[in-house]
Amino acid sequence: MEELARALPGVLRTDAATRAAYSSDASLYRRVPAAVAEPRSAADLAALLDLAAAEGLPLTMRGGGTSIAGNAVGPGIVVDTSRHLTAIGAIDPDARTATVQPGVVLDDLRAAAAAHGLTFGPDPSSHSRCTLGGMIGNNACGSHSVAWGITSANVESLRLLLPGGRELTATRGTSGDARIDAGLLRLRDAHLAALRTGLGRFGRQVSGYGLHHLLPENGFDVAKALVGAEGTCGVIAEATVRLVEAPRHRALAVLGFPDVYAAAEVAPFAAAAGALTVEGMAADLLTALRSQPGRGGAGADLPPGGGWLYCEVGGATATEARDAAHALAAAVRARATDTTCVVVDDPARMRALWWIREAGAGIVTRLPDGGEAWPGWEDSAVPPERLAGYLRDLYALMREHRLRGVPYGHFGEGCLHLRLDFGLDDAPGVARYRAFAEAAADLVVAHGGSVSGEHGDGRARSELLARMYPPELLAAFAAFKHVFDPDRRLNPGVITDPAPLDADLRPGPGRDALTITPVHALTRDHGSFAAAVHRCVGVGACRNLDTGAMCPSFKVTRDEVHSTRGRARVLAEMLRGEFLTDGWRSTEALEALDLCLSCKACASECPVNVDMATYKAEFLHRHYAGRLRPRAHYSMGWLPLWSRLATGLPGTARALNKAMTYRPVASAAKRLAGVEPRRDMVRFADPTLRAWFRRRPRSYGKPVVLWPDTFTDLHDPAAGQAAVEVLEALGHRVLLPPGRVCCGLTWHSTGQLTITRRVLRHTLAVLRPALEAGLPVVGLEPSCTVMLREEAPELLPGDPLARLLAARTVTLAELVAGHDGDWPFTTLDTAAVAQVHCHQQAKGSYDADLAVLARLGVTADVVGAGCCGLAGNFGFEPGHWDVSQACADRELFPKVNAAAGPVLADGFSCRTQIAQGTPRRARHLAELLREALISPG
Repeated sequence: MEELARALPGVLRTDAATRAAYSSDASLYRRVPAAVAEPRSAADLAALLDLAAAEGLPLTMRGGGTSIAGNAVGPGIVVDTSRHLTAIGAIDPDARTATVQPGVVLDDLRAAAAAHGLTFGPDPSSHSRCTLGGMIGNNACGSHSVAWGITSANVESLRLLLPGGRELTATRGTSGDARIDAGLLRLRDAHLAALRTGLGRFGRQVSGYGLHHLLPENGFDVAKALVGAEGTCGVIAEATVRLVEAPRHRALAVLGFPDVYAAAEVAPFAAAAGALTVEGMAADLLTALRSQPGRGGAGADLPPGGGWLYCEVGGATATEARDAAHALAAAVRARATDTTCVVVDDPARMRALWWIREAGAGIVTRLPDGGEAWPGWEDSAVPPERLAGYLRDLYALMREHRLRGVPYGHFGEGCLHLRLDFGLDDAPGVARYRAFAEAAADLVVAHGGSVSGEHGDGRARSELLARMYPPELLAAFAAFKHVFDPDRRLNPGVITDPAPLDADLRPGPGRDALTITPVHALTRDHGSFAAAVHRCVGVGACRNLDTGAMCPSFKVTRDEVHSTRGRARVLAEMLRGEFLTDGWRSTEALEALDLCLSCKACASECPVNVDMATYKAEFLHRHYAGRLRPRAHYSMGWLPLWSRLATGLPGTARALNKAMTYRPVASAAKRLAGVEPRRDMVRFADPTLRAWFRRRPRSYGKPVVLWPDTFTDLHDPAAGQAAVEVLEALGHRVLLPPGRVCCGLTWHSTGQLTITRRVLRHTLAVLRPALEAGLPVVGLEPSCTVMLREEAPELLPGDPLARLLAARTVTLAELVAGHDGDWPFTTLDTAAVAQVHCHQQAKGSYDADLAVLARLGVTADVVGAGCCGLAGNFGFEPGHWDVSQACADRELFPKVNAAAGPVLADGFSCRTQIAQGTPRRARHLAELLREALISPG
């Protein structure tokens, strides 16, 4: 393997962690590749083709890795174009075309085209991370293809590299190579009747090769014929695609029907009436969504019904778009009188409604009762007018095979998405999968349909092509591949010479050889660490670069290993024990988890709520069991203890702080503590919050307990002092716990879970009187608040006090926002930059803070990039400096440096990162509230 990597340095990666991360995509299938390539140029692509041939290795192309048919996994070299081949070339607004490299993300192309009032028509739900190369390979479609066509209809030309060093530019009328043209013409003319009658019968028939584009009446369009080839015929170096005019304004009519069959009946009519989208879903999808934590109220904006259609329309003005939506709804109601409707043109409400539909691929992987559902029969399609009948028969087939699933999809084009609970962890479940797939293929063919309506055939459906097409067409497919790839080096086992659909299953028998009883209760996964890890189905929302807070290290590095999905794949391989054989001692898993900031954004933004921070804590707990840990685990992980010692004796904190101002002393201390040398050491409080509070006169009013977290009490008491004054001004009597308390955060984040539980039990014993008295516990540090609310009940599931503490804990903003007495604050009339702590963003809400700020007259510019990059101990550990700084450079530092008004950050880590990376000092909300207090005089 090392020799292979040396063949193309900087391009080929053969380390085990990378290979494990690329062992699967978003499909059922798993193959650990021999190597992963990240080419930077067309020359690299050509060199990879030569190397694969010389080494006798197959070559599989991969874009965003969101394929659900197993198109992007293989045993040889997997080529990831998404990291470096991301250039958008010329956009010609007059010709309405764009030239792109294969790794360009769809949303990036759409953003560039939007400057000219244009867009790329096909838009699968993975538009924020899927690549143009992947879309071309799989003939992707998406919700707007009902109006603007599928990918094949929007490709003008392809620059293709072939095995053997050939390069050609395929377009309408030629492949760019006379010898290939002659072979394609012979193939076409030998099968004219079969191509005319068997292919191109309806818009979503994308199974097999698009050989009907070679017909004379279709202009012998070789580029379109190669769309949907799934990387089996050549390697795309560049593509020229067609753009369409985007409507200036849009409105969304969501139509409700008694059931999903009624929605399917109306869908073709809505498409013919001019809708840009006709997306359908059943009530099952909403039920699955509402079963997830924190999403019980999802879909409140939907009209009543058991099935829905999302019909988007456009217009030159907002009024024109809104009127068109109402007109479409009226036309549908005239046809189906029991139709309900909601028309929305507010962009935020439209995004919220679209999120329900677009998150479907992730949501439906977990059934409402927690059971797993799998792709496999994911993208079948029939002529739209036959969808309702096909749906009824498909449900009957599901009942016959005792399977459950949640249907949704592109109803206006007859394409249906469906994941089913095959139970693939044992042989009978695998047999049921095969039996159902074969029966479903026969069913869709009986309805005049296709086993694939988008996303290609891959490993899931290639075998089924023999049930859909006659031998003559299968022979034509084989001949087409032979013209381009005679040695069958490119993505073998897909379309022609298909691999068995039940081979190489990722969730197959023997998946989890390494079993444990986790320290966390993992309530949603019934106490199974394996089930928690396997929540990741690969839809790749963690790869969004410009939206959301999830996976900040991936946003910086663009390395799949450092995405939530990549880490989950490595952990899954560790549990399997076939490729990664060291179990909890796995250095590969440690490497994959090293750059996880434990920000917990994935716990909320991932459609299936993968919680990598918790998995990392569980892994570190076992990886270092009985072994020496990194020094930072003893220094930063045990920070509460060292901070108490440093502040326990008068004058000690002052002396330590002064000593740290001398560079040699600070350098020696950082080396001893195992801390990143470019970091400034944190200062100790002098006096502490508790010491300050003891000297404060007793207050009167409704009692509340102020949580004296380590950071506020022993490092930065200003926020705590301000909070005391604010709470007293609101009429509260502030109490501090009578003994030492700690949430155990620093031990938890470093995976020292035994100590974490011990600390929490002690804390609960100290708090028992206050909790039983019903007193609220006010948290100031968001990470500690999340520990009390979320982690304590999971770490101590049998302790009723842990549940009581979770219920009693409130943030300062929540308490102030809910105050119904006199408002003791003046209006500040200012603008502020607000950095929301990543844990609060992931496991709480900033709504109360925004409400308080609005009442104070503060306009908040909320940083949208998520974690500040320091993330507790993460930013202090050696090897993390570059990622930590790059996370802050994405948005936080620029906004802080440009801010004229106050900078707000409730998290101690966030304030530390800002103080060490900018000239500004960030303040806690409590400090801003104290500033706004109206003097009693």
